[in-house]
Amino acid sequence: MATPHISAKLGDFAKTVLMPGDPKRSEFIAKTFLTDIKLINDVRGIKGYTGYYNGVKVSVMASGMGMPSMGIYSYELFKFFGVENIIRVGSAGALGDKLDLYDIVLAQGACTDSNFASQYALPGDFAPICDYGLLKVADGVCESLGKKAFVGNVLSSDRFYSDKTSGLDFSKMGVLAVEMESAALYMTASYLGKRALSILTVSDSLVTGKETTAKEREQSFTDMMKIALETAYIMDKQ
Repeated sequence: MATPHISAKLGDFAKTVLMPGDPKRSEFIAKTFLTDIKLINDVRGIKGYTGYYNGVKVSVMASGMGMPSMGIYSYELFKFFGVENIIRVGSAGALGDKLDLYDIVLAQGACTDSNFASQYALPGDFAPICDYGLLKVADGVCESLGKKAFVGNVLSSDRFYSDKTSGLDFSKMGVLAVEMESAALYMTASYLGKRALSILTVSDSLVTGKETTAKEREQSFTDMMKIALETAYIMDKQ
């Protein structure tokens, strides 16, 4: 059942997969929060683990950076490995002064400057949105943990470096933050009839210039991780 990018078999993955961009973050999540973990993928260094969170089977695997990479891994997980839910746990740059470092964003929708949707040959623009069931559960988890979450649109950009301030242009439409994967994840989930949600932590700000370190992004975004794991737990019980 292995694919060109995932060396696993059907049944290795749980029905819910947490998906950070960074392979080191997937390793950190697995070794910090899961028990009885098993490494089920290491093709191209994209580490995938399955273990248990409070008795519930949960998987975590990195997506790499950008929409093409997210498109590959989310498609293969949904299509070939029986995965029903993918929860992205990633970093994002704040586009407004309402957000500070370490704030949590639940990405209700994902605007994009990417041409990813062209593959579907739709007669118009497609608006990528998350699964409402996952969003509702995650928002409830935030409330129960006493963690404030900002819910709204993000921008999934194809560019990390740019000579234009396109991200800040989107802020005038109320877009909260910029990242690089959610739109592809949401489109892939919609196309395959699956569920997806991005839970993001603000790692830097395009407005204030404040930023976190690589080590902090790898290991200190634990609020986001706990929210995602609790969401996976609740979804398994439904």
